[in-house]
Amino acid sequence: MQLRYAFRLYPDSGQRIALAKAFGCARVVFNDAVRAREDARKAGEAFPTAGHLSKQLITQAKQTAERCWLGEVSTVVLQQSLRDMEAAYRNFFASLKGERQGAKTGAPRFKSRKDTRQSIRFTANARWSVTESGRLNLPKVGAVKVKWSRTLPQQPSSVTVIKDAAGRYFASFVIDTDPAADATRMPDTDHTIGIDLGLTHFAVLSDGTKIDSPRFLRRAEKKLKKAQRELSRKQKGSNNREKARLKVARAHAQVADARREFHHQLSTQLIRDNQAIGVEDLAVKGLARTRLAKSVHDAGWAHFVHLLEYKAARYGRTLVKIGRFTPTSQVCSECGAKDGPKPLHIRTWTCTACGAVHDRDHNAAKNVRTAAGLAVTACGAQVRPGLVLAQRDEAGSHGFPSEDCAV
Repeated sequence: MQLRYAFRLYPDSGQRIALAKAFGCARVVFNDAVRAREDARKAGEAFPTAGHLSKQLITQAKQTAERCWLGEVSTVVLQQSLRDMEAAYRNFFASLKGERQGAKTGAPRFKSRKDTRQSIRFTANARWSVTESGRLNLPKVGAVKVKWSRTLPQQPSSVTVIKDAAGRYFASFVIDTDPAADATRMPDTDHTIGIDLGLTHFAVLSDGTKIDSPRFLRRAEKKLKKAQRELSRKQKGSNNREKARLKVARAHAQVADARREFHHQLSTQLIRDNQAIGVEDLAVKGLARTRLAKSVHDAGWAHFVHLLEYKAARYGRTLVKIGRFTPTSQVCSECGAKDGPKPLHIRTWTCTACGAVHDRDHNAAKNVRTAAGLAVTACGAQVRPGLVLAQRDEAGSHGFPSEDCAV
C-alpha cells in the first residue's frame, strides 16, 4: 500500500520566491497543455501525444522570448504538470464511460494564479535529497527547513511541495509500506465492534462506550464570524484584504486540523482494539442538504469512515459497511422485533414485544454489529467477512490538507 507522510516546511524569503516561480511555471504548462487539447478537439483532430506536448510546451517554449523563464525551474516539475493533465483527462473519460466509481468528473479546467492551493511534484529524477542536517534539498529552490515529526520508514519515491490556503508549506512523501512490518504493529485480538455515528455523540459503540462529539466548528464559530466580518470590510485587491483572508484561512485550518487529528486518533484506537468493525454506510451528501447540514459537516463522518477503511486494509483488520437503509434504530437488539421509525428527540424506548428498555444509539450500534455479521453465533464462532481494498488517496497529517495519513 502507498501512503503519504506529510511534514511542515519553513522556507526563507528567497526559497518562497523560488517556490512561487515553480508553482507559476507548472500552472502555465498545465494550462498550455489543456489549451492545446481543446484546440485539437475543436478542430476535430487527434489529441497531441504526451511526447509532442513535452517537446512543444517545454523544450521549444524555453527557447522563445515569451516562455524563456520556464528554464528557471526544474524540468521535472514541468513534466509532472503534464502528467497531471493527462491523469485529469483519463479520469474525465473514464467517468464518461462509467468506468470510474464515485461522482462524475468534469473536464480539466484552466488553473488560476489566484488559486489558494498550489503544488509541485519532484520525482527521483529531480535528484532531490535530505541533507545530513535534516533539510530538504530541492533543485533550483535550495535546502528548505523541515519540521520532522517522525522518521520515514522507507526511501520515498517522490515528494510533493504544497502551499495551502493559509499560506503554509508542506512536503508530502510517497512511501511504499511493508505489509509484514504493518502486521506486527497491531496486537492480536478477536474483539468485534459495531459503531453508530451520530451528532449528539460522535460515535456510540456496541459495548456501550459513548464518544462525545468535539464540535470543532461550533466552538470556533465566534472567532470565524469575527474574522469573516473583518474580511468583508476590506477593499478588494488591497494588502489589508489579503491579510484578512489569511486570517480567515488560518482559523478554518485550525478547525480542520483539530478535526482530522481527532479522527486519526479515534480510528487508530478502534483498529488497534478490534479485529472486525461494522459501520453504517451513511448518505452524507443527502444529510448535508437538511437543516442539520452544519453539524453533519462538522462531524466529518465520511472522512472518519475513510480512515477506518484504509487502516483496516493496512493492518489486516476487517471493516464491514452495512446498507444505509438498514433499520438499525427501529429493531430491538434483544428479540429482533421491528418497532417502527421514531423521531430524533426520542433517545430511549421500550420494545413492545419483549419489554426491553433501549438507549437509541446503543441499540443501533448493536444492530450494526449484528447486520455486519460480526455477532457471536450459537457455537461461539465469529463471522469474518473479507478484507476491504486499500485506498490510495492523497494523505497527510499535522495540518496537511488532504484525506489520508499514515498512522
